[in-house]
Amino acid sequence: MALIITDECINCAACVAECPNEAISEGDLIYVINSDLCTECVGFYDEPQCVMVCPVDAIVPDPDHKEDRETLLEKKKRIHGS
Repeated sequence: MALIITDECINCAACVAECPNEAISEGDLIYVINSDLCTECVGFYDEPQCVMVCPVDAIVPDPDHKEDRETLLEKKKRIHGS
């Protein structure tokens, strides 16, 4: 499942540098996560790094993009190769 950033975001940008897929960018009002690039850090870390660094817990699972671990690993391979 990809992640989304809620309206609780305070635009601190702490999450941006943590994403190994460069899936997080500045939106109009808050930062946004590109669901096509978000792998929840599967294949890189045990936990999503953006969630770990968010000071206001504004990053949550996106109910519109439910993906299992295998799908997330395949997405990682597509983005980064092997």
